[in-house]
Amino acid sequence: MMNQEIVWLGFTGLHVTPWKLIGYTGALLFGGRWLVQFIASRRAGRPVIPRLFWYMSILGSFMTLSYFLFSAKQDSVGVLQNLFPAFTACYSLWLDIRHRGWHRDRAGHGEAPPTPGPRDGKA
Repeated sequence: MMNQEIVWLGFTGLHVTPWKLIGYTGALLFGGRWLVQFIASRRAGRPVIPRLFWYMSILGSFMTLSYFLFSAKQDSVGVLQNLFPAFTACYSLWLDIRHRGWHRDRAGHGEAPPTPGPRDGKA
């Protein structure tokens, strides 16, 4: 069923299946993360990798990985191509959360988490 053509998309001239839609979406997410990084860096005036970059990396990698694993394509090159970025993005997200905490406002990129002061009542 997931490998059968989506008939109503036949006007595109492409043979589109549900698995291909998952693969296309994953590829768009994985590629679109660079636009997110570009916008964040432009706003900050310095290189910045926002957390959304890692979420898009993970989701995009897993979606394209699932396409290459479960679709009729079953391409080992595609699997290898998406396994490493998925692992790397998960690890980088874990480091980012560990460094800045779960909430983004606790510390910026490259900064130490804030120390509680007398105004916080935790001196």
